[in-house]
Amino acid sequence: MAISPPRPKSFALTALRAFEASARLGGFSAAAQELGVTPGAISAQIKSLEAELGAPLFQRSAKGVVLTPLGAQSLPGFGQAFDQLGLAVQQMRDAAAPRVVHIATLPAIAQFWLSPRLPQLRAEMPGTEISITALEQPPNLKRTSYDLCLFFAETEGTILAEDVIFPVCSPALAEQLTTPMDLLNLPCLYDTSWEEDWEHWLTQAALPHHIAPRGPVYSLYALAVEEALNGAGVLIGHEALLTPYLAGGQLVAPFGQKAILPKALRLWSMAGRHADSASQEVARWLKTKRQTPPRQG
Repeated sequence: MAISPPRPKSFALTALRAFEASARLGGFSAAAQELGVTPGAISAQIKSLEAELGAPLFQRSAKGVVLTPLGAQSLPGFGQAFDQLGLAVQQMRDAAAPRVVHIATLPAIAQFWLSPRLPQLRAEMPGTEISITALEQPPNLKRTSYDLCLFFAETEGTILAEDVIFPVCSPALAEQLTTPMDLLNLPCLYDTSWEEDWEHWLTQAALPHHIAPRGPVYSLYALAVEEALNGAGVLIGHEALLTPYLAGGQLVAPFGQKAILPKALRLWSMAGRHADSASQEVARWLKTKRQTPPRQG
C-alpha cells in the first residue's frame, strides 16, 4: 500500500512579503501602502508567520514595531530574494514582449511635462500603450510593476532638466511688479507639494529676508497654475513644467532672479531590463525629447 505522508507546510509568500516590506520600511503602515493592503492585513499575515515559526519577528509597542534579533538576521536574505524575484518578473515581462509601458510620475509632471509629449510618442511608436499613474513619491521599482519613474530627484537615473524656479504671473498682473518688494502687495500662491519654493527662491536670489510673501494655498500644482493664469496671484514656476506657457505669453516672469533646486527632473528604470523592451524604447524616446513641445490649444 502506497504511503503518502503529509508534507510540511510552506510559509505563505504573502506573509513573507509582508515581513520583508515591514522590516525594510520600518512599520506595518508603510508596508501596507507599498503592497496595496491594509495595515491590519499586514499585521495578520505577520502574526500567522510568527505562529508558524514559533518565534516573534517584531517587538510591538505603542510607538510602533522594531525587529527582534531573529527578524533583523532574516531581513537581508529576504531583501535579496525579493530583489531577484522583482527583476525576474520584469525580465519575464520583457521576454513576453508586451507593448504596455507603466510610468509612475508626479501629478504635475504627468500633466505639464509628460502629457504634451504623448501625441508625438504615440505617432512615432504605434502599438505601444502608455499607462500613467500619478504618485506623490517614487515607487520602489523592485517591489512594484511600474516600468519607469519620472520624478524630481537628486541621484536617480538620467537628468532630463534641471529644476529652475522663479515667480510667474499673468501679463496683466506683471504690470504691477517692478521689484520683488512689490510681492508684499499681491497674493503669492502656494502649492502644498512645494511649500518651500518661495523660501528657496528668496534665499538663492539674495533678496531681503523681510520679504515674506503670503497667499492662497492649493493642494495641486495644476490648480495653482490655473489660478496664476487667471491673474489670481504670483506663483513660483518650475521652468521644466511651464515653458509652453512662458513661450506662449500666457505667463511671464516679472523678475530676472532664478533659483536651481537640488532635485532635477529625472527618468529611471530598474537595472537589468532588456535594452530592446518597450519600456526601454520609451525611455530612450523621452530622453531625446527633452525640449518642451508647443502647448496645444
